[in-house]
Amino acid sequence: MTDPRLVIFDCDGTLVDSQHRIVSAMEAAFDAVRLPVPDRAGIRQIIGLSLYDAISELAPEMEPDTHRDMAEAFRKSYQAAHGFDPSAVEPLYPGVRSAIETLHKEGYLLAVATGNSRRGLDRILASHDLGDYFISLQTADHHPSKPHPSMVNLALADAGCRPAQCVMIGDTTFDMQMGRSAGVRCLGISWGYHDSDDLLAAGAHRIIDHLDSVVSDVDAVMA
Repeated sequence: MTDPRLVIFDCDGTLVDSQHRIVSAMEAAFDAVRLPVPDRAGIRQIIGLSLYDAISELAPEMEPDTHRDMAEAFRKSYQAAHGFDPSAVEPLYPGVRSAIETLHKEGYLLAVATGNSRRGLDRILASHDLGDYFISLQTADHHPSKPHPSMVNLALADAGCRPAQCVMIGDTTFDMQMGRSAGVRCLGISWGYHDSDDLLAAGAHRIIDHLDSVVSDVDAVMA
C-alpha cells in the first residue's frame, strides 16, 4: 500500500457495547426532571449523537434549561457507574482488537469519530490498551453532533488523506450520513444499535457481519 489510507471507527456500538450504561444514564436524566422515561429501543436510536442533541431528540418539547439539567444528570449517572465499579469497562465486540491490529500492521491509519466525550473515549481506549493505534481522536467536545462531517474532515486533515482514501465504519445512520457528507466510503456493521436496512438507506456502501475480513471489506469499498 503506497498511498496513505485512513479507517475511521465509531466507538459506542461499533468498538464497544456501551448501550446498558448509556440507557441507564439516560433513564436517570429523565427521572431527574420528572419526565416519563422513553423505552429502551427509543434510547438506543439516539446513541451516537452528541449528548445535547440526543436529549433534544428524546425530549423536543422541553426548554434548553431543562435539557442542560438532563445532560448534567446523565453525566453524573454515567460517571458514578464507573466510580462504583471501575473495573467494569464497556466490553469490546468480538474481533475488534484483531481488526485494529491487522489494519495497523497492514499500514492503514486509524481514527475514531464518536459522539462520546474525549474523557470517555480516553478511558475506553486506555482500559483496552488501544490508544496507541489511533492517529486522530475526534469527539463531541469540539465538534457539532453527527451527522455533521466536521469530525471526519478533521480526521482526514490529521491523516493527510483525501476523502477517496478513507472509509468510515459505524453502526448508526448518523455515522453513514456523516461519512457520506464528508465524501468518504462507508461500511455499516450489523451488530450495533441501528438496523442494517436503515444503514443502507442512510448511505452505507455495504454491511459487514464481522471484522474477520476487515481489510478486504475496506479495500472493496475503496476500489
